[in-house]
Amino acid sequence: MGAAPIAVRGALLTFDGDPFVVGAAAVRYEPDGIVVMADGLVRDVGPARAVLDRLPPGTPITAYANALVSAGFVDAHVHYPQIPVIGAGGVALLDWLARHTFPAETRHADVSHARAAANVYVAEALRNGVTTGAVYGTVHAHSVDVLFEAALAQGMRVIAGKVLMDRHAPDELLDTATRGYDESKALIDRWAGRGRLGYAITPRFAATSTPAQLEAAAALWRERPDAWLQSHVAENVAEIAWIRSLYPERAGYLDVYAHYGLLGPRAVYAHGIHLDDAEWQVLHDTGTALAHCPTSNNFLGSGLFDLLRAHASPRRVRVGLGTDVGGGTSLSMLRTMQAACEVAQLRGQPLPPSHAWWLATAGGAAALRLEDRIGTLAPGREADVVVLDLASTPMIEYRMRGVDDLEQALGVQLALGDDRAIRATYVAGRLAHDRDG
Repeated sequence: MGAAPIAVRGALLTFDGDPFVVGAAAVRYEPDGIVVMADGLVRDVGPARAVLDRLPPGTPITAYANALVSAGFVDAHVHYPQIPVIGAGGVALLDWLARHTFPAETRHADVSHARAAANVYVAEALRNGVTTGAVYGTVHAHSVDVLFEAALAQGMRVIAGKVLMDRHAPDELLDTATRGYDESKALIDRWAGRGRLGYAITPRFAATSTPAQLEAAAALWRERPDAWLQSHVAENVAEIAWIRSLYPERAGYLDVYAHYGLLGPRAVYAHGIHLDDAEWQVLHDTGTALAHCPTSNNFLGSGLFDLLRAHASPRRVRVGLGTDVGGGTSLSMLRTMQAACEVAQLRGQPLPPSHAWWLATAGGAAALRLEDRIGTLAPGREADVVVLDLASTPMIEYRMRGVDDLEQALGVQLALGDDRAIRATYVAGRLAHDRDG
């Protein structure tokens, strides 16, 4: 027999389609709804009056007053080892790597240091309603071990990998093409498929991997097509110029990855700010996804992502949202959604708050090729649920008095909300974070 069901009650927000394609018709909102969960899955969802008639007698219902119930957030790009350098600013990307990122990641040679950071990341992710994360470790294999240990203990879905980096970094952060391949393969064998864990082959970016290492990464991906692949592309103008000098025979930055066989479904590249039409077409043709990281792009002055271009038909590209901590300034997906709206506004492409919410849930799930499992509230989906307190601060409570519709309500939450707004987080149907508990 399966586990006894539990249920949560509140206003519900989910999606029946992609709002960038079908508009407001994709948004499903129930002012009084119930989500029923059992054995890690959503078993029933809908208006309370209908679900109550179907609910097994005695099912416990947690009712959240003045709250919004949604699928859990998906962070499509984050570096947990960089949590200690959040807010270390004043420089652009390449200088930021040298001054802040590499020193922070060097300290992860100490297993106890790495374990502490991994535990902080998992706890903070859940406190911010993040139930799935695509996460970077460091070059140290144990940085992935300790992260997976922490995620497995919570039942959280984490896709992660050790960074591959064999040049243009401090000696203590370098591996080799062979060692990177061997350690990554061993990590896949050790962790992939345990709980809700997945492995991502993780070359940091083309500048810090030799052609031999990129070839080895592609070889491993061919051997293990169940793995993901994650890296960076076209984040910063100086970075792009550097890549061109390192790979003059290639047509551009993205073409480096294409040449080495590192594009395709289950590949997610962060940023993609400075792409030309041909590169957008390649992303579409190969099914490669992008992670839009607006707080990081703003903080490091990298540029403004063209979300409208990403969703241009018929050459659409899958896009999720990433916090990109520590270049990003917060693990809060509310803050990340707000930044995405601000970037879109600066580009003259206003982004409705509901569309931003889709990016943080169903869009992120689609970018990771997990839309059949997570990202929406529907029977059979994994029961990752976030409950948002719609009056989490006195200012929000006051501002919400003048709200007339869902878009306005979401806009207030994005503009003023943060981790205090996350009332509860359920992971695979289990209460993993209770703000007031």
